[in-house]
Amino acid sequence: MGHKKILFCATVDYHFQAFHLPMMKWFKDRGWEVHVAASGNHPLEYTDKKYTIPIERSPFKVNNYHAYKALKSIMLENHYSIIHSHTPLGGVLARLAARTSRISQGTKSVYTAHGFHFCKGAPLKNWMLYYPVEWALSSLTDTLITINQEDFKLASSHHFFAKEIKHVHGVGVNVDRFTPISEKEKLLRKQSLGYHPNDCLLFYAAEFNKNKNQQLLLKVMAKLKHRVPHVKLLLAGHGDDSACKLLSDKLGIRNCVTFMGLRDDIDYLLPTCDLAVASSIREGLPVNIMEAMSCELPIVATVNRGHTELIKNGVNGWIIPKEQEELFVEKIIHLVTNNELRKKYGSAGRKMMADYYCIDQVVSELTDVYSKYMSEEGVQQWAVQ
Repeated sequence: MGHKKILFCATVDYHFQAFHLPMMKWFKDRGWEVHVAASGNHPLEYTDKKYTIPIERSPFKVNNYHAYKALKSIMLENHYSIIHSHTPLGGVLARLAARTSRISQGTKSVYTAHGFHFCKGAPLKNWMLYYPVEWALSSLTDTLITINQEDFKLASSHHFFAKEIKHVHGVGVNVDRFTPISEKEKLLRKQSLGYHPNDCLLFYAAEFNKNKNQQLLLKVMAKLKHRVPHVKLLLAGHGDDSACKLLSDKLGIRNCVTFMGLRDDIDYLLPTCDLAVASSIREGLPVNIMEAMSCELPIVATVNRGHTELIKNGVNGWIIPKEQEELFVEKIIHLVTNNELRKKYGSAGRKMMADYYCIDQVVSELTDVYSKYMSEEGVQQWAVQ
């Protein structure tokens, strides 16, 4: 078998650090050369060659044309067997750039949609802008991967042109790293973080932006503080949190909310907490919820397709329409005041992660996708490993 190469492409390189290292390692372990093309200067493991190209999130930036030209040149030069693209702009540019390689070199194009921007309840402008692009580009896609059932059904029923449409259970959660701790350890960690052992900690890790909608949680906290005063909200994530800090001051809850900034110890913080909450308007399949479930935290979250995929009412938590703040409050109180129910929901969530969403399961599902694009000799050789 000749030396095989795969190119991973996304808008920013940190995307691979956060979500795709296990799959990159999988290819390296099998003797493949792994290349990455993205913007940013983040060092990546399991990468033989990294191309820094000027992809920008806004589709109308001139830099994206330069990124497209650079990608096309990289692809023609390297003769990749597989190109796997992620993120909206990364997916657009990589699939356009790969047109020549697919015809002249037989390169296979795989694209993972981490949540279509057009979905049930999305604004009309999202359907007008993003839907025609994804529909047209599906003709340049050998395998389209969706990470939730709603997107899978949409792509299948709208007759997208991809040769194959597959559902994969997200990017995989590390159930050994994100794991529950004993009650004794939980109390010790709470104290080490400056909380009272009896405090009930709610956790939400998300970038501060309009979609993540942290303001909803602050309004919920304002209603909670008089009814269950020992509840605290921990907000972790990068971005501009100044508006949320102003709102928390205005609502008189600043002493109940901790703005933690960007953290690299989520695996330490999550099992220290008692519940996870989430307020986002749109999600594909949220890793923050999967990590919380893996740590046996019950969830109370807003309705969207990603949350609906992961959270089953009365099984591992509750999903609430975003306008029903009072119901959100009631469900949190119900869980805060019921230790046994928290344990029951937490245990059910952990089992779901271990059975369907763990890294091993996702790697197995992606192996099924990749194997058909690898040489017969290679597939047989690796199948017995």
